[in-house]
Amino acid sequence: MELSRSTATPIAALVLFWSLASCFGANVTYDHRSLIVDGQRKLFISAAIHYPRSVPGMWPGLVQTAKEGGANTIESYVFWNGHEPSQGEYYFGDRYDLVKFVKIIQNAGMYMILRIGPFVAAEWSFGGVPVWLHYVPGTVFRTDNAPFKYHMQKFVTLIVNLMKKENLFASQGGPIILAQVENEYGYNEPYYGEGAKPYVMWAANMAVSQNTGVPWVMCQQPDAPEYIIDTCNAFYCDQYVPNSPKKPKIWTENWPGWFKTFGGRDPHRPPEDIAFSVARFFQKGGCVQNYYMYHGGTNFGRTNGGPFITTSYDYEAPIDEYGLPRFPKWGHLKELHKSIMLCEQALLNSQPTTLSLGPNAEADVYTSSGFCAAFLANIDDKEDKTVQFRNMSYDLPAWSVSILPDCKNVVFNSAKVRSQSSVVDMVPESLIASASSLDKDLKALQWEIFIEKPGIWGKEDFSLNGFVDHLNTTKYTTDYLWYTTSINVVENEDFLKGGSQPFLLVESNGHGLHAFVNQKLQGSGYGNGSKFGIQNAGPHYEWMPAGLTNVKIKGLNKGLLDISGYKWTYKIGLEGEQLGAPFGMKSVNWVLTTEPPKNQPLTWYKAIVDPPTGNEPVGLDMIHMGKGLAWLNGEPIGIYWPRLVSFENPCVKGCDYRGSFKPDKCVTGCGEPSQRWYHVPRSWFKPSGNVLVILEEVGGDPTKVTFSKRKMSTVCSSIAEDYPSIDLESWKPDIDDDSSQDKAPRAHLKCPDSTQISAVNFASFGNPAGSCGSYSMGDCHDPSSKSMVEKACLNRNECTIELTEGDFSKDPCPGSTKKLAVEAVCL
Repeated sequence: MELSRSTATPIAALVLFWSLASCFGANVTYDHRSLIVDGQRKLFISAAIHYPRSVPGMWPGLVQTAKEGGANTIESYVFWNGHEPSQGEYYFGDRYDLVKFVKIIQNAGMYMILRIGPFVAAEWSFGGVPVWLHYVPGTVFRTDNAPFKYHMQKFVTLIVNLMKKENLFASQGGPIILAQVENEYGYNEPYYGEGAKPYVMWAANMAVSQNTGVPWVMCQQPDAPEYIIDTCNAFYCDQYVPNSPKKPKIWTENWPGWFKTFGGRDPHRPPEDIAFSVARFFQKGGCVQNYYMYHGGTNFGRTNGGPFITTSYDYEAPIDEYGLPRFPKWGHLKELHKSIMLCEQALLNSQPTTLSLGPNAEADVYTSSGFCAAFLANIDDKEDKTVQFRNMSYDLPAWSVSILPDCKNVVFNSAKVRSQSSVVDMVPESLIASASSLDKDLKALQWEIFIEKPGIWGKEDFSLNGFVDHLNTTKYTTDYLWYTTSINVVENEDFLKGGSQPFLLVESNGHGLHAFVNQKLQGSGYGNGSKFGIQNAGPHYEWMPAGLTNVKIKGLNKGLLDISGYKWTYKIGLEGEQLGAPFGMKSVNWVLTTEPPKNQPLTWYKAIVDPPTGNEPVGLDMIHMGKGLAWLNGEPIGIYWPRLVSFENPCVKGCDYRGSFKPDKCVTGCGEPSQRWYHVPRSWFKPSGNVLVILEEVGGDPTKVTFSKRKMSTVCSSIAEDYPSIDLESWKPDIDDDSSQDKAPRAHLKCPDSTQISAVNFASFGNPAGSCGSYSMGDCHDPSSKSMVEKACLNRNECTIELTEGDFSKDPCPGSTKKLAVEAVCL
């Protein structure tokens, strides 16, 4: 039974299937060509969804959207520091309910790749390793070190046994077909000297000894032993060759976007390039391909890694942070996946014949007992080509692959995006006070505030001459550490008589610093570069220092004053944290007001609010705030910081998909906030009485904080006459049929459920220019275009328009290839 093709199967049938499977289990083996499940070769298209970067209420929808997008497998890391926040104390609830997540995948009829690690990197705090482990005496991470290996094996065994107990490995009838130990160690192995190779071998042997009944992989590990599959992580893996001819070609991380940093530009990877990379991988013998990420999600709370990773981990993935399909990326890849799976039998049961089609153009042809599939590739990054294949002519745009599941008909070309695109808006909605929180004589939203005392609150923790390491002192229980000292200023200082003001010169390994003099904020500074913020990867990353290293005062009469060696008094954390302010606790001395202070540093704000109307995903708009953290009903929304993106490095207005992609190739956002909205899952809201708490570090205006609802407001399509026209939903390859199964290309529009196309803003058949939200007519235009589209689409949830002569009144520009561009409003 092929799980990837069970989309129409009723839920009851899925449950029955898995209950039967649990009786018999599935044997997962492999050879040089593929994974083999119960004797059957399969292709696996996998979608990475990290369970703690969303919430349980989102999991079924995310998994189903991935399945509808053509994935048959879900992949996730396991996050050690989320499951063992304190040594020996384990947590598997709420966002960390791993068993529930895996069972949702199982019930959807999908497979799973479980990347246990337990070091994961992943732009996740401390790379997923618990901070407490750094303070176990004698511990050095990720090398031949006894304490580290002891705790690593203990956790891996815990996870494996948990999965076994619930019968979740394929060998037990569960969905897990692959497991991973360690993660991208090959990048850093040279830095660990003589301890590296023994550690790799120990990790491999430890993993295999768990007896999971499924293969284990190590990614980016060229010296993985014979019994571990080494895999590829990169933007392109078509040329990857495993370290043994007995191993299959597996791509554990294809990056369809990139992560973002506070103050950093927005990276974008074009869907045409992603599709090109995937098609090339399967063209060249790949069998398992995983998108990292397919849904990026959110770094809730303080789970962000360093340096400066944003709270949003959207990754410009096919499913956006809020759980909505990202068009056209999701739709284009869906068509790619269907096209690849039409080739599955030919790909897996034959060896390819590679044919040259001219300079930088080639075909790989797979033929096997009645099946024939061909991939035609143009790897030139500038020139389109027309090639001859089997006595037929094919147009290949630059940097593209055409897929022919019957060696004749093109069902997909990576550079020709047939999927609709869309405009998604964040629609603001003011914070509405819950009725239970309103004073009978007041209608305005009431705020409760608590202002922190800068410096030492309560009793000091300790004092000493000089500076301490921030992380070693706080053990990452808090982001905040107070350094306090005193200096005497004599009366004859020039600045007291109207002269130039002195200023601080600070050197630090910390993420940021706020400087107060006599209780007043004087300024803030933030680091730049990879050594700032709690690390998540790199050789010996756990030893990266944090905190102040040097403080001087410049501008005093006696010249530069170095106060680094003075006596400093230390206080860990904020008073509000200790009193339970994130949870809105009454132990905090809250002050009620309808006019909360603005631009007030180190201030806690609390309001009791109703949820936004409707059921759309929700973000918290923090554009008018400075920097801090936010919570709803005690749940950690995360770090907010609408830091503006500088113009120091240029942004682009358009992006050419052709040519190798790098994270800085297609970047936007200069002059804009690096993150304005912060995801608040709908499941965190109560019907009323929701406690919103904000900790503002530097000053902002809480009265301008709003919720925003994420809505797809506009859908678009841009289809040319030379685009593939075969309907992938119904077409079947038939290599014995000499007739072409082509029809006219079709533009397809679909609004979100419960909405309809209420207006057509733009429609032009001819040579329109621009993109969704900014189309313009060219010098070739059929004047009946808009009326034709309105007739087909108005007041419907979805519609299809064929590019045929019958649908348009005349040929507006004979002899040229026409295109139809449409923009419609969804209400």
